[in-house]
Formats: sequence, C-alpha cells, structure tokens
Amino acid sequence: MSSADPDDLVFKALADGRRREILDLLTGGPKTTGELCAHFVDWDRCTVMQHLGVLEKAELVIVKREGRHRWNYLNVLPIKRIHDRWISRYATAAVDLLARLKRDLET
Repeated sequence: MSSADPDDLVFKALADGRRREILDLLTGGPKTTGELCAHFVDWDRCTVMQHLGVLEKAELVIVKREGRHRWNYLNVLPIKRIHDRWISRYATAAVDLLARLKRDLET
C-alpha cells in the first residue's frame, strides 16, 4: 500500500467493521479510550488500541491527552475528501440518469 496517498489509509481503516463501529460510537461525541474499551467487552485493551492506531494513522480519529485520559475525537474530513473525490461524481451522474428516466416515463 502506498503511504503517499492518504486515501489508501482511509480505505484500509474503513474496511474493518470493528473500526467503523468505533467511528459510529464517536459520532455521539468524544470518548476516552477507557469508555471505548468498556463498550467492547469481548476485546482486550490492546486490541482497541490497535484499531484506534489505524484510525489515528488515517486521521479519522484525533487524540487529545488530558492528564491520564486519552480523548478520541471523530475527524470527518478524510471521509468528506473520499466523498468529494469518489462518490459525489458518481452520485451526480446517477441522479441525472434518474431525472431523465422520470422525464421519459412521464412523456
């Protein structure tokens, strides 16, 4: 995997359902690493930290340390970058196609 393209890191991070679950939890606001570990009762702390490391490397999670607490914040900008580059272009074409189909069906 090329480390030159940050999108590669984002796609890798989003490819795992457990990491997407962590991101889903962070949509409600920042969580400490301890809070995330408490949510995933079947995982040990090391596993949670490894997944957070992948998310942090992809810049999907921003970490702030306050005393003994490690706060994890969701960063949606890499996802927006993916959307703008890959999804919106195709979504526009699909919407145009549906509009033409509707118009053709109505005439």
